Amino acid sequence: MKPALVVIVGPTAVGKTKTSIEIAKAFDGEIINSDSMQVYKGLDIGTAKIKEDEKEGIPHHLFDIRIPDEDYSAADFQNDAQRKIKELHDKGKLPVMVGGTGLYIRAITHGYEFTDVAADPEYREKLEAYAQENGVEALHEQLKQLDEKRASQIHPNNVRRVIRALEIHHTSGSLESPTNQSEEESPYNLITIGLTMDRERLYERINLRVDLMMEEGLLEEVQSLYESGVRNSQAVLGIGYKELYAYFEGQCSLEEAVTTLKRNSRRYAKRQLTWFRHQMEVEWFDVTNGSINEKIPSILRFVAGKLNPESN
Repeated sequence: MKPALVVIVGPTAVGKTKTSIEIAKAFDGEIINSDSMQVYKGLDIGTAKIKEDEKEGIPHHLFDIRIPDEDYSAADFQNDAQRKIKELHDKGKLPVMVGGTGLYIRAITHGYEFTDVAADPEYREKLEAYAQENGVEALHEQLKQLDEKRASQIHPNNVRRVIRALEIHHTSGSLESPTNQSEEESPYNLITIGLTMDRERLYERINLRVDLMMEEGLLEEVQSLYESGVRNSQAVLGIGYKELYAYFEGQCSLEEAVTTLKRNSRRYAKRQLTWFRHQMEVEWFDVTNGSINEKIPSILRFVAGKLNPESN
């Protein structure tokens, strides 16, 4: 039987952190970060990183493992996360992976091959970020500009194949793959939970979260990063940092920066939902009405059923 892996996905501000804690407590689990920004030390408020007193004694892994001026690729994450998952399985713990970076999650759940001929992980990450920021249609349009026939063979929502085609062209100058590409079966007994809510309600939560981040010291956090001399790194290109960098560089007022931050966060949440709905098989739980606490019992029953299917 395949080893179990719980994955919790969904847009920013929907309640993934609380859910991960409850699942880990119920099933003797430990939590693995799969958010590309939360790997960085010092990027706490802007990434909504879990606080120490919120962990409830549950071990957390792959948080704060890089300094802000270091790069960290999806291939790096794949290596680190696969090793950590095996380590947890070896000691009888249930790995619970939580986060919102689609490429990182797919790299684990379906084993992206980063050593393929014509592979370029950094370029692939740029395309993934572009898709989440600008939408799958905009990414597909890039492919269409290169080869309209090839683009017509790939649905815009099949982001994995669009990215692969663009990556192959980038490295080889051709849209033809030198190797046979196919969907790989996951090496895990995947238990994938998605949290969602009414878009208007989600956007309200995102706007409120940004206001709370500012009250908690986001401006000072970004100022410290800015004054340390970190520029053009992966860390400062993230939402919550690039907008305030524009303020510190005199490109906009603080009010304009916060407005842009809220807008970009809302857009990112929309991209996240689109990604997870089309790239993964997910059991969705709508948390629009009431708090996440009200959904926890049904989520725990779902996980229990997947871990012990013979008991159903």
